[in-house]
Parts: sequence; structure tokens; C-alpha cells
Amino acid sequence: MIVICEECGKKYRIDPAKIPEKGAKFKCKSCSHVITVSKPVETVPGPPPPPDPMPDRDGEESPVAAEPAEQDKPAKKKKSKKPKRETKGVGLRTKMTLLFVFIPIVLIAAAGALYLWQLNTLASDITNVSSKVVTQMAEDIIQENARAVAKQCALYLAGHSKLKKENYNNDPESKKTAVQKVGKSGYTALYELPDGDGVWRTWAHANPKIIGIDMSKLKKPLGKNFPGFWKVFTGVKDGKESRGYYSWKDADGRERDKFMVCTPVEGTRYIIASTTYLDEFTQPVTHMEARAKKFLTSTRNIVFGIMGGTLILIILIVSIYGTQLTGRIKSLTDVADRISVGELDAEIKIKSKDELGDLAEAISRMQDSIRLSIERLRRRK
Repeated sequence: MIVICEECGKKYRIDPAKIPEKGAKFKCKSCSHVITVSKPVETVPGPPPPPDPMPDRDGEESPVAAEPAEQDKPAKKKKSKKPKRETKGVGLRTKMTLLFVFIPIVLIAAAGALYLWQLNTLASDITNVSSKVVTQMAEDIIQENARAVAKQCALYLAGHSKLKKENYNNDPESKKTAVQKVGKSGYTALYELPDGDGVWRTWAHANPKIIGIDMSKLKKPLGKNFPGFWKVFTGVKDGKESRGYYSWKDADGRERDKFMVCTPVEGTRYIIASTTYLDEFTQPVTHMEARAKKFLTSTRNIVFGIMGGTLILIILIVSIYGTQLTGRIKSLTDVADRISVGELDAEIKIKSKDELGDLAEAISRMQDSIRLSIERLRRRK
């Protein structure tokens, strides 16, 4: 016959012929519960068995052989020993880290990088466009100045036809007309187309040392900057206006770009050259570009600070909440394991009002239900 332990459900095979008339007792090898076995009632009616002269004593066993059934031989366990569990796959804390830390870090970093790239592009476009606009305006101003002085010189020379060209720079009125200020440090000058000997000469200039000299002799003092200057200076051979850039070395050795426009004086062999440093016009834009870069750097630092603070806050929140959540889940898992090995008095300490609280209440109801079922089973026997 098969006898089942009421506590752990372990099954034992017992020979009915070896059971005494008064019954027998033995301990369960798994949970140490005392199992009482009665002799099966015979099918043929007979006199009732005599009363048991010895009272029942817990833990006392009668001479009966009880062997585990062949179909149910579980591994031996101690009552308090919980089954070992190994996590299969990725744990909950790792999943929370991936979902709420790693992915937000990637998204925030990408958004921040895109924002800074767009801001940098916008600042660069604004400064570049502003620089081009101001440069074009400066070129137009220098060109208009050359044309205006050329018209003034044409009128003056028409009214002073007896004035010799060698005296243009010495005559206050003619010099005032031909040499005018351009920008902050620029000026205009009057020079003549080459005669039969092919020499270019200047007759009105801010520097009296170059009056009447062969302008090609400036090649030595100008050095490598001379070709650019000479190309613009001699570009009026065909009576057309000439304009362009060339470099000029200051007294302190610094080289700066100059822009020059050469305009013919109508009705004469003379040319008005108007030149000045271009950075005198573009300097405000350069300052604006420097301020834009400074502002961009400050904005980038602020964005990085906000991103760093946000990520640290996310990590702290996920770490604290994840630790609490996984701790509660582990606690419920331990209680369920203890109930599975027969510890029906295991205490459930989770009292939260969320889904984990609902799960704890469900396990508690299951615990009470198992306890009541076992008690009813005992009363029946």
C-alpha cells in the first residue's frame, strides 16, 4: 500500500501484512513528520480488533518497514533549507539600467550634440554672412569714394589748366582735392598714365617722397607684396576702372590686407587711387564673431552641465528605486521558496500599495489556503 506524508507529500510503499493490529507510526525521512498507519480493514467481517493497550506517543515508531515509492523518490532536504535559484537570462536590475540609464544617456547625448552642432552652424553662418556683407559694403564705399574724388579732380583741373602737374602736391587746393581721407587710415592719390618712356608717376600723395618717382621702384620696399599692388595700380591701361586686394606691411612688421580702387579722371590722363585697410570696416564683425564663439563655448558648458546633472540624477533614482524593487521581489521569492518546503508560518513583510503589495497579499492568501487545506486533511484522518 502507498502512504502519503501530510506535511511534505512524500510517498512511502508499505507491506500491509507487516502492519500490527494496533497500527504503526514512523517518521517521514524528508520533514520528520510522524505518520500514523492503520491496518487495512478486511473484506470479511470479523470481530473488532482489541483496543490498543499502549497510548500513542509522538515520535515512537512500530516495527514496520516504510520505503519510498519507486515513482516518487525526491532528493533529501532539510526542512529549513531553501532551494537554490539561478537567474536565467538578464536580471531585472540590469534591464532597468539598460532601459532607464544607458538608453537615456545615448538619447540625451545625441540630442545635446545635435543642438550644439546646429547652434555652432547658425553662429558660423551668421558671422560669415555678416562678414561678406560688410566686406561688400566696404568695397562699395571705397569705390564710391574713388569715383567722387575723380569727379572733383576733373572739375578742379578743368578750372586750373595752367597748374603744372609737378605742383599738384604743393598746391594746397589741388592736394586737398586729390588727397582725401578714406576710412580711418586710408587715403586717395592722383597718378598719371605712362608717357612714351612707359613710366608710371604719382603727382599727389600723402607721402611726398614718392612724388614724381618711377612707381616701379617700389618693388624693392614692397617685396613680395609688390605684384598684387602693381596689378591693381596698372590695371587702368584701357581706360577701365581697376580694383583688387594687396598686402601691406606696417611699421610694426604686421601685414594687413588693403583694398584699392583706381578710377580714371574723365577727360585727362590722370587716375585717382582710393585705398585703405579692409579690417577697419570688418573689425566690428570680427569682434562679433569672437563674442559669438565665446557665447557658444559658454552655452556648450551649460548644456554639458545640465546633461551631466540630469544623467547623475537618473542614475541615482534608478539605482535607489531598482535596489528597493529588486529587494522586495527577492523577499517575496524567499517567502514563496519557504512555503514550498513546508514553512507555512513564514512572515510576509511587504505592505506596499502597488502591484508588489497585491502580489504579497496573493501569496499570503495562498499561504492561508494551504494551511487550512492541510488542517482539514488532518481532521478527516
